[in-house]
Amino acid sequence: MSIELVPLCTLQVQLRPPIEVGAGPAGTRLIFEAESGKFDGDRFSGELTGAASGDWLLLGPDGTGMLDIRATFRTHDGALVFAQYHGRLDASDGMDLPKTIYVAPRFETGDERYAWLNRVQAVGKGVVHEDLVLDYEWYELR
Repeated sequence: MSIELVPLCTLQVQLRPPIEVGAGPAGTRLIFEAESGKFDGDRFSGELTGAASGDWLLLGPDGTGMLDIRATFRTHDGALVFAQYHGRLDASDGMDLPKTIYVAPRFETGDERYAWLNRVQAVGKGVVHEDLVLDYEWYELR
């Protein structure tokens, strides 16, 4: 048995400069709010909506970055889809950009046209560039 990666979408997000909470008991917390975003795929396309999308990044003492991301998408035909995903990045050499990140998105929607997303486990790879633009490729696992 092998895993099939089915293209879901590409995604580009403009991040705001991080809010630096600082070092706490679990590590150093940085919050990256999403300013805007667009996604494009054959089955799933549209843009980020609302003001609550962002990444609550926790940097461990060994430089492991643990991503905790929540976002709301509005599809090209008006459906609302919530996504929550976790992931990792390697910041053992510091937080200089660009940085590659790896994520595992899950989706929730009440719109029947996109109910298939409720059953999808996705994976993705992204790069955060120096201008805080994040480029992703997301795939559905089958």
